[in-house]
Amino acid sequence: MFARCKADPAVTPVQIGDMRFPAGVYPVEPMEPLQGFAQVFEPADGDDDAGEWEEWPDRYVYDVVISADRLPTLVRSLLGIFPPRVYPILDVIGHDAYREIDPFISYELIGLDRMLDALRSYADYFFEDGMCGFGAMCDDPFIYMFVDEHKVLTVRCTTQAQPRVERLLKSFDLEQIEEPAGPDAAAHEHRSVLITPDEEPSLLAEDEVLEALRDEWRLILNIDPDTNLDDDGKPLGTTAWRCVTRISTPDTGTGPEPHRRYAEVLLYADSLSDAEELAADAALAQADDPAADGGTDDGQDPVPAASTAKELIEAASAGPTPEPASADDLPMFDLDADIVHADRLTAAQLSEMIKPDRAPPASPGQLIRLNWS
Repeated sequence: MFARCKADPAVTPVQIGDMRFPAGVYPVEPMEPLQGFAQVFEPADGDDDAGEWEEWPDRYVYDVVISADRLPTLVRSLLGIFPPRVYPILDVIGHDAYREIDPFISYELIGLDRMLDALRSYADYFFEDGMCGFGAMCDDPFIYMFVDEHKVLTVRCTTQAQPRVERLLKSFDLEQIEEPAGPDAAAHEHRSVLITPDEEPSLLAEDEVLEALRDEWRLILNIDPDTNLDDDGKPLGTTAWRCVTRISTPDTGTGPEPHRRYAEVLLYADSLSDAEELAADAALAQADDPAADGGTDDGQDPVPAASTAKELIEAASAGPTPEPASADDLPMFDLDADIVHADRLTAAQLSEMIKPDRAPPASPGQLIRLNWS
């Protein structure tokens, strides 16, 4: 079951002529928007470009600009061409200091109904917020659709599906033109527009929507987890990381809702996989600590700045060997640890987060701080 989110009604979208821009992405200089679609033909990829997917076949590519108030209906109509199970895609302008966009994708086929449910529940996030893009693809038969963070729509389809796609676009009074012009055709700004007023506690903020979508769509961050590179491919070596770790009882599907709590873990690591493993291990090691229910008076658990995750885990397991437990004494569930966010920090950002404490020297595997919320 999906929660909801809502755009700030005080934000007035920019409108030029009959083109209404999304509330979260809009031009900041004079421009003349042009609705319509451009079409090009792309030949089949070679095997070297296929990656984890099947080779993409010969295909037509459509770049579509349409008024923001009509985009949701067009997207839902295009999804009607897709097969019943798809691979969802999500791009987020996130908080990582060395990467502009966090690219998420599912490597599991998800029921199209689940995608449509999310598009309805989080419509303001998908169609109005200027910090995300989304889409879906399928490789048998091949079809691809993506709405980027400017809310410009791209469709890739086989020659067999091409007539149906064009008929659909023309049913929205969209004509083929050389260069459609959306907000990215001029100087523009991106902003988040979601609100979470106190009187509506059920509404989700951006990070909460992302967490829900990662669960519902089985999304993973589509980068090499064993390297640490910036957007230009430059190796960064050891960097500071902020990992938000969710500790929960497993969802059995038949019992009560899983109990959840969250740990913010600051640490040094050489790669995403190392950062996630260290953060999960450190949070699990302290999950049964009484301080984990609220920490110390300042919201922090007493983790020495020089501790490594390994030392923390060893300390948590130290002590006399307990008597063997009976079956009645065993916990009903083991705890699961999921990484909700894992973002790299600059030295300045880390110092700002832990002030007035001094950050320890960068050393892979070193825990800097662990907070519970």
